[in-house]
Amino acid sequence: MEGDLFSGLGNGTQVDTKVLQSVQKSFMQVQDILDQNRLLINEINQNHESKIPDNLTRNVGLIRELNNNIRRVVDLYADLSSNFTRSMEASSEGESSGIFKSNGKGNQKRIRSG
Repeated sequence: MEGDLFSGLGNGTQVDTKVLQSVQKSFMQVQDILDQNRLLINEINQNHESKIPDNLTRNVGLIRELNNNIRRVVDLYADLSSNFTRSMEASSEGESSGIFKSNGKGNQKRIRSG
């Protein structure tokens, strides 16, 4: 059963099916982007090896697209981590106090330096 997948995490908390579906959806989105990145990288490499000016110019746009895709993957993983942590905290708080609370942290994202 899906609900049993993460049972025992925390203090015997059982993860909601809705949470698991959200996790699965996020992983599927990440995999789709990574598959697209593989194709982009192959095309970038072929263009680079060809040394044809138009192909090298095209690489600028392809590399931008690749960078944007990487940012999307980072954001998806950050959201996934935040949502999963919130869900686990709410579940643990619900078990210990009988109610579910929000930790008030919102959707935190790591700020990249550089």
